Amino acid sequence: MVIIMKVSVIIPTLNEEESIGHVLDKIPKDPKYEWEIIIVDGDSKDRTREIATEKGAKVIVEKRRGYGRAYKTGFAAATGDIIVTLDGDDTYPAEKIAELVDYLLSNNLDFISCERFSKMKKGAMSLTHKIGNKVLTITTRLLFGVNIKDSQSGMWVFRREILKDLNVTSDGMPFSEEIKIEAWKKFRCEEVPIEYRERKGEVKLNTWKDGFRNLLFLFKKRFKRGD
Repeated sequence: MVIIMKVSVIIPTLNEEESIGHVLDKIPKDPKYEWEIIIVDGDSKDRTREIATEKGAKVIVEKRRGYGRAYKTGFAAATGDIIVTLDGDDTYPAEKIAELVDYLLSNNLDFISCERFSKMKKGAMSLTHKIGNKVLTITTRLLFGVNIKDSQSGMWVFRREILKDLNVTSDGMPFSEEIKIEAWKKFRCEEVPIEYRERKGEVKLNTWKDGFRNLLFLFKKRFKRGD
């Protein structure tokens, strides 16, 4: 079978020894693609890196903190034609990655964001987190005209070539909403519903603090140049 494209799967981690092995095992290595798995680790103190290495992933230690910083490091290291992102806590369906890549290519899309709410499993997200996501998504739609249902999803599938045209500035949690805003302005994008599950391991998101920072970032990005 001829390999038509290379897929880079990028997963940021911090103390995910309970889940990272399960996530990596679920990634389907469809033989029509070449696969590259990159773990960007925030200097975990458990066995996350060891487990990832044993599973055949390339591990990069990124001691600089920040969700966006981790992804920028991963993007710089990726060599695939297609990039797929997801968390290392087993909340996202790693087993669907090949299907999502197929969907991107067959529909001639540039960017897919995976929407979590339509197929969310019971207990996967707290009520506070759901409300915060709704506020951020509505604000994103109003300020930027981006017609999406889930501005905070961390699972994306996109062509690596579009990165050069995305002005993504955040090194923190707002990176997730910012990359969607940038992609929707310039490229062929679509939201695809995916199953979202309860995470394994410790919750690291600070709902109120991170939510407020994300909201503030949206207004700063929208009005920084009066455009």
